[in-house]
Amino acid sequence: MYKAVFRIKSDSPYASSTAQNNTRIELWCNDHCDLLHIAGDQQADVVEHVRSGVGVRECIENGSNQTIITEACLKEYGDDYIEAHLAANDCLLLPPLRYEHGAKVVRVLALDPANLSMLYSDISAEHEVTVESKQELATVRSETPVLSVSTFLPNLSDRQRNVFLTAFEQGYYEIPRGTTTSEIAEIVGVGRRTVEHHLRRAEEKFANAFAEYL
Repeated sequence: MYKAVFRIKSDSPYASSTAQNNTRIELWCNDHCDLLHIAGDQQADVVEHVRSGVGVRECIENGSNQTIITEACLKEYGDDYIEAHLAANDCLLLPPLRYEHGAKVVRVLALDPANLSMLYSDISAEHEVTVESKQELATVRSETPVLSVSTFLPNLSDRQRNVFLTAFEQGYYEIPRGTTTSEIAEIVGVGRRTVEHHLRRAEEKFANAFAEYL
């Protein structure tokens, strides 16, 4: 299998939002909307550019980066031209798409390197294209999810976290239970009823955070 990385000059809303900064957008398309992972120094400006061009349904803080769910799919703005060329030349797109420095960066796979050359020829007939790399692959590495587990974790207070972790470590959630709330209270240094209150609050937060995904 062979892989090529093409940098295509673009004026799409996502590419143009990165033209004057060092921010990068990674895109996973879902037909009716896009999932964007935004990283870099001027994320607020990029988000506002996307909001004005495509619309933003949800914005999630993901550590030092942001994850955006858009109102519409970028295909509605004519940015799906590469798909026809991929099909015509028997190539596969390796997501995510990347937008940076005013360009669209695509990673493409093919079983025959000649197909990559033909794909480049077709795209360059309509757009300014640079080949960043071309190589033979033994394996294809999967991408890291844009959302980390910490994105979904509830915000526990210090005391709730301490009591919950102590209960877990002491076997409170094992069957049969390895400890009691009275024993946890002695370890933590608070009353039994206080331990039970913190456990209930922590459990409630976990239930609210994860119930919708079950």
